[in-house]
Amino acid sequence: MDLNVGQIVEGKITGITNFGVFADLGEGKSGLVHISEVARSYVNDINEYVKINDVVKMKVLSISDDGKISLSIRGAIDSDSGDERRERRDKKPTVPPKPDGSYTWMPKKAEPANFEEMMSRFKATSDEKFSDLKRKNPEVKRSKRGAMR
Repeated sequence: MDLNVGQIVEGKITGITNFGVFADLGEGKSGLVHISEVARSYVNDINEYVKINDVVKMKVLSISDDGKISLSIRGAIDSDSGDERRERRDKKPTVPPKPDGSYTWMPKKAEPANFEEMMSRFKATSDEKFSDLKRKNPEVKRSKRGAMR
């Protein structure tokens, strides 16, 4: 099997590490999917996304001179054709239907009306995040200038 950069291949997951997964591509070839190329979102634990012996579609990102193959699961997902994406999108209605089967437009979550409301929301979330940080790490204190120690 001749591999080319950009090609979509199927591989069997043979090993999982904290920095990525190893995949067997067949014919004695294997490659590495870095943790940043496993999913579109942040991956904290690779085991939540793949298991050993899973067969997964991957995109070939690069092939080095010494034969190392860099792969991307995220890249294979992103390279779906527009028709497939459209079909998936069309299958799931974004607004629940009425009993008669028709749909009604629903506005998004209301935005704050003025600057004071936006500022009060920002302060509240900022205070919550800072108190969470203090709770998790009691050594975090502010100096007089506001810098973290």
